[in-house]
Amino acid sequence: MSTIRPLAIYHEHPDWFRPLFAELDKRGIPYERLDAAAHAFDPSARELPWSLVFNRASPSAYLRGHGQTTFYTLHWLRHLERLGVPVVNGVEAYVNELSKATQLDLLRELGLPFPRSRVINHASQALAAADGLRYPILVKANVGGSGAGIVKYENAEALSSAIAAETVDLGVDGTALVQEAAPLRNGHITRVETLNGKYLYAINVYPTVGSFDLCPADACQTTSGAALVRGACAIDAPKSGMRVERADPPAEIIAQVERISQAAGIDVGGIEYLVDDRDGQHYFYDVNALSNFVADAVNVVGFDPVVQLVDYLEVRAGLIGETV
Repeated sequence: MSTIRPLAIYHEHPDWFRPLFAELDKRGIPYERLDAAAHAFDPSARELPWSLVFNRASPSAYLRGHGQTTFYTLHWLRHLERLGVPVVNGVEAYVNELSKATQLDLLRELGLPFPRSRVINHASQALAAADGLRYPILVKANVGGSGAGIVKYENAEALSSAIAAETVDLGVDGTALVQEAAPLRNGHITRVETLNGKYLYAINVYPTVGSFDLCPADACQTTSGAALVRGACAIDAPKSGMRVERADPPAEIIAQVERISQAAGIDVGGIEYLVDDRDGQHYFYDVNALSNFVADAVNVVGFDPVVQLVDYLEVRAGLIGETV
């Protein structure tokens, strides 16, 4: 494969994508790792050396001191699009991942359910925005990732006090959702992973009390209490207490997830939904174009999704014929 133009993997997290790199190495596929946190491009360029660019930039980069990647990545993806470079999770996918408000607009356009929400650009608007919503409510930073920028308020008094104390943080773009916080039926949310716009697998994630960080690559045990094999995981510091299990969503929800993924331009990603214990209705609440896959996937869902992902990358890069 030495004469084949390499893939480019654009990312800033140091650990999340080790399983991906291991599978690429195993197959002898040439690739180049691009540091999204320290990157530059030439707008006058006419061509680039890669057969494919895989965008793995995360909105949560600012939590790791890499906030400069967030909007820079959007500029670079548009540059790649202009040059006609094939991109996995390109501009459209990234725009949708970057904004929770945009995700809700997409869900409304598709006629799919989501928690009642309002969008604000100043903390002083939060209390009025919550009027008519059922408490508890969440204030969610528009640009989040890994559960960042989400605070739960049990009642109007708590929210009013936070506004007065100037502790309501709207995040890096000064925009936030004010959203109903539903009690989770059976104590879990469901994350459905898609590849090439099609269902890949689903898991139920049981969050720890008070946590909104549901990254499945960080899970530490199954619902039976069995520890997940750390050697098979994307990172070395599992979250204490978060449990996962394989899920089998109804065909109707799988079809809705595939519609979301395709409409959002997401090549590989995860769509999350909850079932509100008050009415038994499912609600989509997060659209992710960055999928880390579940820790120890073989034991949780029965196969290694990274294998299928690399199959897909080989096809998109023209290294092999259509097989996925």
